[in-house]
Parts: sequence; C-alpha cells; structure tokens
Amino acid sequence: MNFSHWMALESAMHGKQRRHPFNRRTLRRVWDFAARHRRALTVFVLLSVVAAVLTVATPVLAGMVVDAIVKGASTSRVIWLASAIALIAVADAVVGMAARWQSSKIGEGLILDLRRAIFGHVQRMPIAFFTRTHTGALVSRLNNDVIGAQRAFTWTLSEVVSNIIVLLLTLGVMLRLSWQITLLALVLLPVFLVPARRMGSRLAHLEREAADLNAAMTTQMTERFSAPGATLVKLFARPAREEDEFGRRAERVARIGVRTAMGQWVFLTALALVSALAAALVYGLGGFMALSGRLEAGTVVTLALLLTRLYAPLTGLASARVDAMTALVSFERVFEVLDLSPLITEKPGAMAVPDGPVALEFDDVRFSYPAADQVSLASLEEVATLDTRGGVEVVHGVSFRVDPGHVVALVGSSGGGKSTLASLAPRLYDVDGGAVRVSGVDVRDLTFDSIRGTVGLVTQDGHLFHETVRENLLFARPDADEGELWDALRKARLDDLIAALPDGLDTVVGERGYRLSGGERQRLTIARLLLARPRVVVLDEATAHLDSTSEAAVQAALANALEGRTALVIAHRLSTIRQADAILVIEDGRVLERGTHAELLAAGGRYAELYHTQFAEETQPAVL
Repeated sequence: MNFSHWMALESAMHGKQRRHPFNRRTLRRVWDFAARHRRALTVFVLLSVVAAVLTVATPVLAGMVVDAIVKGASTSRVIWLASAIALIAVADAVVGMAARWQSSKIGEGLILDLRRAIFGHVQRMPIAFFTRTHTGALVSRLNNDVIGAQRAFTWTLSEVVSNIIVLLLTLGVMLRLSWQITLLALVLLPVFLVPARRMGSRLAHLEREAADLNAAMTTQMTERFSAPGATLVKLFARPAREEDEFGRRAERVARIGVRTAMGQWVFLTALALVSALAAALVYGLGGFMALSGRLEAGTVVTLALLLTRLYAPLTGLASARVDAMTALVSFERVFEVLDLSPLITEKPGAMAVPDGPVALEFDDVRFSYPAADQVSLASLEEVATLDTRGGVEVVHGVSFRVDPGHVVALVGSSGGGKSTLASLAPRLYDVDGGAVRVSGVDVRDLTFDSIRGTVGLVTQDGHLFHETVRENLLFARPDADEGELWDALRKARLDDLIAALPDGLDTVVGERGYRLSGGERQRLTIARLLLARPRVVVLDEATAHLDSTSEAAVQAALANALEGRTALVIAHRLSTIRQADAILVIEDGRVLERGTHAELLAAGGRYAELYHTQFAEETQPAVL
C-alpha cells in the first residue's frame, strides 16, 4: 500500500462534493498572493517534474535488467543498470526532500501572508463589527480557511503537476512498449473508479459530520470551561446533563471514526486489488506475447511496474478540478473578510491632537448604530441573512463642553444614550451629524494614534487579557519601566496586593482577569489608564456592580486618575459625582437637564427624582 494510494483516496473523498462556480476574479487575487512566492513556485514545479521523471525511470531500468539477464548480457551491464536504479532512488529521495521543503516554505509563507492580512484587517474593524460577529466563525477564517487556501499550493498544485507528468510519461512509455496491454489495463479503471467515487463521497460525508460534531464539542467546552459558564452550570445543577450531552457527541465521533477507518481500508484494499488484477492481466497477456516472441521479458516487467503508477494519478486527476474549486472556496471566504471595508478610517493627512490642556466638546451630535450589512457578514454571524434593522437615531442633537481640567458627569436611565456618547469620544463610532471635538479639532480629522494617546476609556467590565499583570499594564505603554509600573499600581491602590502575590508583576491574572476580584480588576484597569497618561479620561460606570469596600478603593484610585485631567464620567451611583463641575441628565438620547448637583436638586426635576429614589433605596433595610 504505497503513498499514491492514499492520494487517490484523498481525491475520491472530494470528488462528489458540490462544485463551486469558477471565479476568475478570485483566481486573479489568488495569484496576487502567490506572486510573492513566484520564484519558489517555479522551483517547486520543476522539482515536481524531475520527481515524476524519476518515478517512471525506475520501472524502465528494472525491465532492462531483466532483459540483460535473459539475454545473457555482461555482468558489468547488469551492475551498471542496478547502480543506475540505486542512484535514481537516491536522487528521488533528495528531490523529494527538496520538493517537500519548497512546498512547506510556500505553504507556510502563504499562511503567514493571509493570517497577517486578515488579523491586521480585523483589527481595523469598528466595535460594531465585534458586537455582531461570532468569534468562533471569525477565528475559523484565520485557521481552517487559511489552511484550506494553502492546500491549493502545497497539495493540489503539486498533485496536479506530478500526476499529469507521471500519467503522460507512464502512458507514453506503456503505449510505446505495447499498446494492446496498455488498453487492456485501462479497461479495469472504470471498475474501480465508479465505486471509488461513491465510497469517497460517503467518507467525505462522514468527515463533514465529524467536523460539525467536533465544532459543537469545541463550542461547548469553550463556553462551559470559562469561569462564568462553569458557574452557571454549577448553579443550575447541570454537570451530569452537560457530561451526557458531550458524551453523546463524543460517542458519535468515535463511531464515525470506526466507520471511516473501515471505509478507508475497503477503498485502499479495492485499489490494491484492482491494481493486482491489472498486473495479473499484464503478466498473463505479456507472458503469452513474450513466449510467442512478440515481446521481451523485461518489457513485461516494465509494464507491470508502470501499471502500479497509473491508477492513482488517473483517480487524482479525475477529481483535480473539484480539489481546485474547494481550495478556491477557502480563498473566497478569506477574501470575503478582507473585502469588508472598515466603517471608521483615518483621514488622509490627519493631524495629531495639539499639545497642551485638552477640551472635549460635543456639538449637536446625532448618532445611529450602523445596520448589520455595513459592518458584518451573514457567515460570520452564522445566520442565513443579516438583520436589516439599524439606522435608527439614538442620540438627538446633544451638545456640551468639558473644559480642560473639569469634570462633567452624565446620569440618567439605562438605555438613555450615556454609554453611546462615551464611545464617541475615543472614536469607537463616528457621529452621523454634528461633531465631537478634542482641543477644537474634529476627531475625524485626527490620527488614530493621537486619539488613543489623548483619550482614555475605563468601562464597567474592566477587561483584562489572560496574561501577567505586567503584560496587561504594558499594553497601555510598552516602553514603561519597572518604576513606572509600580507607581501606576500605587496610585491605583493596588501595589500592596500585587507585591504580596507569589510572582508579583509576573502573576497571570486569568481569563478576563477572573483570578482577581471585581474591585481589583477595576483598579488594575485604572492603573493601566494611569500608565497611558491620557489628557482626557472617560469613565463609563467604572464603579458599577461593586460592593461598598471595593467601590471606596476604586473611587480613591479614580481620584488619582482624574486629577488635573479633563473628565467625562458616567455614573450610576449619583453620590459619586456630586462634586462634578456640571451634571447632564441624558434621557432618550437628549440632554434633559444640566447644572451642578445643588442646582439640579433645587430644580426638583428628573435628577432630583433619580437622586431621592436612589438615596431611599440605599437606606432601605435589606430584605431577606
């Protein structure tokens, strides 16, 4: 059972899959990526041709050895032919190794190019893209589809080239030696090819089913093995049911594995059997012709050996187009992501934020969240069609100004538009009308780097990466030294805690920082903000969902974060923003009231209602 038989199995497994229409534009774009490896591809194709020639040369020389023995040729000739066979074997190994190295170099280079292109492109997508996209589907483009695209060069291309060369040389030599025996050998091909394609289709179906089940198990593990998922399972007493559900899928994959293994064995055995039967025909008819003097004995041996190199290439080429189309589908799925234009782009000739104190201004701002077709793909959301809703205005002509060094607070009911306004300052979204200005310059006229360096945002979830404390801090400023890290932690009231950890700054905080408490996570994000040294700070309910002790610690850290900085604060607990220079009540995307804490209380409007309601709730005894 040689390697060519496995190649035939692979081709048959793809032969019955749905054909994809040929797309010239996709092919041109594929070539744009491949052109970067043009020289390596040329060398690879040449090596494949040489390998194919060497593959056919060995049977011819073997037949010549037999003829030399039968005819009683000199010993030196037999030794010379045997040496030539040995040299060809060595050359074949060297060429095969070189071709494999070149193939790997091209394939890995292509994977590198595609992954860099997709990752860089996705990083430039707006937040709206990530709020809609299924993370697993996006990661699949970086892994499965990129590897599928690579297959076009490291597998399909090499197989097509080598199969064509081997097939043409083999048929040419066989027809020259005996066209009668060659035609007889080809008669058995349909006997194998038709059931082989059917078996290949069945195996491909089993592979797809196993892939779907494995994907489902991966999703289940990813969700259940996270801290929130594991907590939910335990709270609702579902471990046994989850285990049973996972076990059923795993058991189905195991059964598919057995059926696939048996199907592969049957396929390969059938290919070997048909090759053996064809060889028997060759030996039978060839032997008869040799005995009758119409054929040399060595020619019979050559034909029999060449026959073993005939069936696998024929089977592979029968499915070559489908293999190529399958690879092109992977390329199209990659290009589909690359073609999704970022909704927010940096303006050519954009300027940096001017030096000095910074004012933040919202001037008649109007905003509506983008529709799905502007920022997403149905395949990335894993839906049949995209949600057509969107474009409904949620911020209506909001205007206010935060002077340098001042604090303005936004309060109001949930869903009123406060967080939306906060996301417009660092340009996570773009306004539909009006303008957001930093130091008098529209943020759309500023460079991304200067915006990120000027405006710092702390959200209520306090997201951290599954990395060390040091790496999470350096994410804000990679060039910060050890002293600056500890200074930021000290100002965030976190230095004693980090110093007490076994690995100090090199302690891994866990996925999303779950090894730390809520208050500790939030203070670490504040330390990260302090390290970045933004001139404008936006706090989006940074103390929400914290207990009184944690809130006090975070508030102390925030005092350092806000000192001397322009600040926009969204607060759920109104007691935390009483000292703000101005307070705006945001309801239904509009500024309903504005003034200081005392002025708004005296006015007896919505702010006073919110304040007194919250104060009453906080003083009510707990109900058990």
